[in-house]
Amino acid sequence: MTSRIPRDSRLRLVRPRPLAAAPRAMNQRRSRRPAPRPPEGTPAPAELARMARSRLADAARVAHWADAALGPGRDAATADGKATLSETTAERAAADLGLTAAQIRADWDTARLAGLVEVHGDSARPGWRLRAWDRDDSAVLRGWVALFDAWSLAYPEPADHEPAAVAEVVSAMPQVLSFLQLSAGPVPVEQLLDLLQQRVTELRTERCEISYGPDPGAPAGAAPTTVPSAEPTPDLAPLLDWALHALASVGALTDGDGQATLTPLGSWAVWVKLEQICVAAQSPAGNIEQGAEDMLRGCAQLRPNAARAEYRAWLAARPVGSAVTELIDAARGEDALLRGLAFEALRVVGAPAEADVHAVVDEAALRPYALLWLAEHDGADPEDAHEVLTRQEATWLWVDTAAAVADHGEAPMLVRHLESAVQPTVPQLLDEVRAVGHPRTVQVLVALAAAHPDPALAKAVRRAAFQVHTGG
Repeated sequence: MTSRIPRDSRLRLVRPRPLAAAPRAMNQRRSRRPAPRPPEGTPAPAELARMARSRLADAARVAHWADAALGPGRDAATADGKATLSETTAERAAADLGLTAAQIRADWDTARLAGLVEVHGDSARPGWRLRAWDRDDSAVLRGWVALFDAWSLAYPEPADHEPAAVAEVVSAMPQVLSFLQLSAGPVPVEQLLDLLQQRVTELRTERCEISYGPDPGAPAGAAPTTVPSAEPTPDLAPLLDWALHALASVGALTDGDGQATLTPLGSWAVWVKLEQICVAAQSPAGNIEQGAEDMLRGCAQLRPNAARAEYRAWLAARPVGSAVTELIDAARGEDALLRGLAFEALRVVGAPAEADVHAVVDEAALRPYALLWLAEHDGADPEDAHEVLTRQEATWLWVDTAAAVADHGEAPMLVRHLESAVQPTVPQLLDEVRAVGHPRTVQVLVALAAAHPDPALAKAVRRAAFQVHTGG
């Protein structure tokens, strides 16, 4: 989760590759290694999912309420086009659910960070994780991990500290969490504070943030010399206290009596991060017999050639018209991975799908995929098809693909996804990602910040996530 290798921290992207290559990268798997076993005493996945459901129960309740009360044709969720609940909506939810408006707002924010609800303009809709809430333990665990990754957004940060100091603490906390996980028990807060101070100093040294001044140990009358001296580290005790409270608020640890202890969920999540394991849905047996959504999920772990063979077999077992309708309906869902795979399957369909693909060009979420499909169908080279997209459409597709990688891929794959961006620099990418208005922007940026090894880049991405989250 952390690295001590000195690196160039300037914010930049490596030479970009065509955007059209990005979806294919998701099917490129490294050779599999034996799955590491979790530490002894780690609860079974079903028990971890039960804990996550319990922790997110209030957020799921508000998300279900929003699904029923704020759907298309009903009242708006927000009054200002941002993700914050309007006063009227919060009071209405409080009355319906028997809670206070403050509780509703807190649960709403948690639901958004966990991907249980997504806001589009002034309307809200349930995320794919909410749809799978009762039947898919991996979806529940992914929702909780998304909240865990966004712990710094889930609890108000101290108002009387410099943003740079807060960002340094956020960047250093993975080291603290790793130490807690390896300790497998209560750790005194004083010990964590020492570790935090050491890690912050390391981060500043890696960024070469040192000042030069007279050597205080030089003898009187000696020629003036300069020696590097680290800038004084700010008082980190209040910031550590904030970080521990924030992590406790998402259920990652318990904090009391001068000690901190990871919860079973927190210990498991840190272990997952350390081992770079994702809780991927297993391919169901008998894909040909499944509906489009389950078939696509089953093909997600297959190599491209094997997946295309599965698509052909699935299509051969049903009328083309109904098969195309099923695939497009799956693409309209909340899971971005299925959206990309659905259009891969439509490529296998070919000409019979052209009219249906044309019909969805005006749907914002499907437009980039449809335009690429049509360009390739008209004979464009797949490596050049991305040129039919506007800058905004390409950015939307980049965020959507990043959402799929964040939900179903590994952290290094998300870092490599930066290569597919059309923007030449990270600051420019972040500006355009914020402007494009994708509903998964916050989750994508938080996941990228958590995965990227460069602390300066991660800090910039985390700041952008915070600004999107707060509507700034």
